[in-house]
Amino acid sequence: MNQAQATPDATLCPLDVESVRKDFPALHQKVNGRPLVYLDSGASSQKPEQVIDAVQAYERRDHANVHRGVHTLSQRATDAFEGAREKVRSFVNARSVREIVFTRGTTEAINLVAQSYGRSRLASSDEVLVTEMEHHANIVPWQLLCGQTGATLKVVPFDDNGELIMARFKELLSSQTRIVALTHVSNTLGTVNPVHQIIRMAHEAGAVVLIDGAQAVPHSAIDLMALDCDFYAFSGHKLYGPTGIGVLYGREALLDAMPPWQGGGDMIKSVRFSGSTYNDLPYKFEAGTPHIAGAIGLGEAVDYVSKLGMDRIAAHVHKLLDYATAQTERVSGMRVFGNAPGKAGILSFELQGIHAHDLGTILDHEGVAIRTGHHCAMPVMEHYAVPATARATFALYNTRAEIDSLFAAIDKAREIFHT
Repeated sequence: MNQAQATPDATLCPLDVESVRKDFPALHQKVNGRPLVYLDSGASSQKPEQVIDAVQAYERRDHANVHRGVHTLSQRATDAFEGAREKVRSFVNARSVREIVFTRGTTEAINLVAQSYGRSRLASSDEVLVTEMEHHANIVPWQLLCGQTGATLKVVPFDDNGELIMARFKELLSSQTRIVALTHVSNTLGTVNPVHQIIRMAHEAGAVVLIDGAQAVPHSAIDLMALDCDFYAFSGHKLYGPTGIGVLYGREALLDAMPPWQGGGDMIKSVRFSGSTYNDLPYKFEAGTPHIAGAIGLGEAVDYVSKLGMDRIAAHVHKLLDYATAQTERVSGMRVFGNAPGKAGILSFELQGIHAHDLGTILDHEGVAIRTGHHCAMPVMEHYAVPATARATFALYNTRAEIDSLFAAIDKAREIFHT
């Protein structure tokens, strides 16, 4: 069973959600005259005061570049920046900080692997295997790579329930497969993929595995040593941290053998016109001045969720999803997309006779923030033959009362459209 699929422990001490909500200033406002109900954390979660304060403290007191200065501010900034790297390493249980590369987010992390690892190794006879449910960020980089190398991109389909068809994965996986890239948790369907099984099968076939963990990391504890993937990517802004910061975990031996992706300051040991020598891991992949404040904020976000307990967060979100799913059964004309067992706290749906964008606008007038559109997963929309869906995502600060507000707003939309 996947970490993210584990049934939440009913004996856990529940989150004190009202206390948690006090930490998030953005939640305490009115939108269109109504209390904000924020159900779009799958796109970008809100930040607690602790994260905001940590970023502001750096900007107000410790702002300086890292790694290059001997003065006090630079030393303090470096300590905080590298301290955040250690927090992330511990949070995902990587072996070494050398395996934790700071990036701008999941998208940049995947592109780094495609260009640094893939471009230097793939040939026209090779294959890259992805799934039909991927975010565009885990499709387009591999399309670019295949265009550059002549390799072939193959796609594992999913069924109408939102589950990967593992028989097709077994058929498509071959001795020509060099890279398997898939999402841990679908951003559109909430499906938690059987990543342990897929990683084991891919390794037996001689392929490396990249996991897009952007939606998994906020929902459950991740143990990379137990998972045994080769690369894992996630973003800070979905984990109650800043935007513009993310993480690429890479197996140290692979990162060590990979050429740099970008050149510039801090990723070198020496530069001469006759040639340059590159820095040690992870700095070889961190060219230029990094997002120092973002890394510090991410470290504080990791501290925040760790203190609450990822198991308690998962249990809370699971209960919210169960409650919301039960509510859908009373709504005439509602179609839910993604019904895999053990799914994460993501509810994608459509209402018959109401376009998703119109629904999103009406809900916003009621103070309810959801995501509408293709969610950067157009192949998923094509699978279900719909132009767009509405998506509510549940986080540690959401409540049953907010789900009631969501469905009250949905009822109002149905009244307006006479559905």
